Amino acid sequence: MLRINDISYSVEGRPLLEHTSAVIPTGHKVGLVGRNGTGKTTLFRIIRGELTLDTGSIELPRGWKIGGVSQEVPGNEVSLIDTVLAADVERAALMAEAEHATDAHRIADIQTRLADIDAWSAEARAAAILKGLGFTDDEQLMPCSAFSGGWRMRVALAAVLFSEPDLLLLDEPTNYLDLEGALWLENYLTRYPHTVLIVSHDRELLNRSVGGILHLENRQLTYYTGAYDSFARQRAAKIALLSSAAKKQDARRAHLQAFVDRFKAKASKAKQAQSRVKMLEKMETIRVPEDAARTVFTFPSPEELSPPIIATEDAATGYGDTIILRHMNLRIDQDDRIALLGRNGEGKSTLSKMLSGKLEVMSGRMTASSKLRIGFFAQHQVEELRVEETPLQHLIRVRPEELQAKLRARLAGFGLMAAQVETEVGRLSGGQKARLSLLLATIDAPHLLILDEPTNHLDIESREALVEALTAYTGAVILVSHDMHLLSMVADRLWLVNGGRVAPYDDDLETYHKMLLANDKADAKDQGKQPAKVATPKPSRDEILALRAEVRKCEERVNKINEMRDKLAAKLADPALYEDARIGELETWNRKYAEVMDGLERAEALWMGALEKLEEAESR
Repeated sequence: MLRINDISYSVEGRPLLEHTSAVIPTGHKVGLVGRNGTGKTTLFRIIRGELTLDTGSIELPRGWKIGGVSQEVPGNEVSLIDTVLAADVERAALMAEAEHATDAHRIADIQTRLADIDAWSAEARAAAILKGLGFTDDEQLMPCSAFSGGWRMRVALAAVLFSEPDLLLLDEPTNYLDLEGALWLENYLTRYPHTVLIVSHDRELLNRSVGGILHLENRQLTYYTGAYDSFARQRAAKIALLSSAAKKQDARRAHLQAFVDRFKAKASKAKQAQSRVKMLEKMETIRVPEDAARTVFTFPSPEELSPPIIATEDAATGYGDTIILRHMNLRIDQDDRIALLGRNGEGKSTLSKMLSGKLEVMSGRMTASSKLRIGFFAQHQVEELRVEETPLQHLIRVRPEELQAKLRARLAGFGLMAAQVETEVGRLSGGQKARLSLLLATIDAPHLLILDEPTNHLDIESREALVEALTAYTGAVILVSHDMHLLSMVADRLWLVNGGRVAPYDDDLETYHKMLLANDKADAKDQGKQPAKVATPKPSRDEILALRAEVRKCEERVNKINEMRDKLAAKLADPALYEDARIGELETWNRKYAEVMDGLERAEALWMGALEKLEEAESR
């Protein structure tokens, strides 16, 4: 288990943790929660040994591996699948050693260990994880350099999941995932065989995937059994009890102080007064957790337009000459709350860009109200803020005619108070940057607000405030989000983007969740079966060369294992080995021979599979 013993840690004299302790039992999945800036990521760095504690210690079982998503995301020419496979350091080292080992005993040991860690199924497991996180079979063979930073973060997440550390530390893993990837991760974590500590502000993830909550507040850690909703109820009850006890204590303190004030000058009562003074001094104050300033978002209200504000008739859109979405007959009214569903790459962002006017309609027709104003929020806009400017300077640029007092009031309406208004954006937290971007997207009181993953970097309190603001908002909302809680609380219509079409989804989000899990199980069940033949483009020369290299690699592996088998067979052919005194040794060699034969069978299957892929590619 993970033991956190009486730890304290300060940053530039400001304490983040003060003499606090906690225990995470082995195999438990625990959510680490707390408001932004309380020190959750710092605690992860302490557990990994990257920071030196002021007091206390972190205890882990001997030999435990700690894993987390690397901030240095690969951008090289190594394929995604090979990058993930390399994350299992032991397997990679054994596979490399097996290529050159000559000693029969060592060869047998290597094959035994490879069998123990199920090395022969590694490629299938790595591919399944990458697919769950949104990568197609073809993309898994592409180099990391072909993907953007957000997609490389998914590769880094896939790598740490594949390596299966004894303690898995995940810091906001869903920030770079879409809804489908987030739901897959929820399901994966419930089946993860080791201990997990996850920082997340996603309520549904914390309700579905963890069995305990570690709360960081006022520099103290408190462990609660149960998922997030259970934690919220327990904490509310605890605060209510503390508040009641504090009120009673205040009344008792006031009564004692009144007696002291009244009788301290009277000689006959001096002794009793002095006794009550001592009682007051010994009384330990009951402290109720301080309520932080309530998180708010204030969206300006647009004037009402005649419905519909947008309508499409057999519309199609895409990029260049390539049509991504077609035959769209859609209608949006000003009171609509629409969530877009669909796996990555199906066209949710394409639809959002068309509706916002960033992409043209290639055929058919889209009509919009002449007075329609559209606000658009996406994660890339947060990243494009001017880091050298303050939030106030951002607003002055877009509203030069407004008084600074009004601009400051606008910023306060999005939770950016005096301390942040004059702070350079580069020094703000991710949540504060997201608030500023939301303000800029809504400052013109849009009739239609398109939000692409608006909750990234927002804590749970901010997400609840966003739900309230969107519920009260008098314009239309289109949401793309991995946050199931946000979608369920805000959206009243669901559109499914799939197969080049956009159509209403008549079931609810829970049904969609179950459908995705059922599809994942079906994919896992069918893994390894020959897929149905479909029209595929002719492979490039580089792809052919890669397949040939894989065939050679598989063939060399088979030859190497055959050499091991021959050496072990020669050993077993020694008559002296069958003497009574060496029966134990004979059993050992027989077991190693069986393990090598099992490895040979697996290696030959991989070789045949590689040959079939090459033959299929060359025949196109």
